Amino acid sequence: MSTLASGKRSSGSSLGVIVPVLNEAETIEACLAALSPLRERGVDIVVVDGGSEDDTVARARPLASRVLNCERGRARQMNHGGLKNSGDCLVFLHADTRLPQGADLLIEKALGDSNCWGRFDVEIEKGFALAGLVSWSMNVRSRLTGIMTGDQAIFMTREAFEAIGHFPDQPIMEDIAMSRRLCRLSRPACLAQRVTTSARRWQQHGPLRTIFTMWWLRLRYWCGASPKVLARDYKHVR
Repeated sequence: MSTLASGKRSSGSSLGVIVPVLNEAETIEACLAALSPLRERGVDIVVVDGGSEDDTVARARPLASRVLNCERGRARQMNHGGLKNSGDCLVFLHADTRLPQGADLLIEKALGDSNCWGRFDVEIEKGFALAGLVSWSMNVRSRLTGIMTGDQAIFMTREAFEAIGHFPDQPIMEDIAMSRRLCRLSRPACLAQRVTTSARRWQQHGPLRTIFTMWWLRLRYWCGASPKVLARDYKHVR
């Protein structure tokens, strides 16, 4: 088995975190403050802004290793950050998601055997009645299918990131497309430790409406609908 497929990394390899943002002034400081223990241990924390119209960038600069500017689009922003980040292993983190304690050590262990990529279980903050059930269903679904969502803090070796040609340049469902590509290299490491993500999306639009919308979009995507068409239909796409 090749080094890439086995997920094995050299001793002392480094970790990098990429946080794509767009108008995240309300969340970015808390996000980066939570990452400060990793930054103190040498983790490269890169924020990639897609043209925020608030003071996201100003708030991020003192707390990140670097803040980069990029054309808007989460996939484009993550690719730009991944290429500029110095880590041998890359973690793609949403601004409203928090990694578990010791995430760097958990990732290093997960990528030391037969996996070159993976994700964490997710826990949605208790902002609505169905939060626990939605979290459980997301975790079970991803374990069964090998398909991850961005809320689960997808991580991978740099070799895997380069081998599959980065995130596909599409306006929605880039996490699903990326999972498909990565599954060609290895099964994902599905860590039981949980990231915590905000319930704001479900609170804003209602949990049942949000669940139905996302499932409908995914079904259409699996049936071959263009991501550009889906993005036009999804009014709250990034």
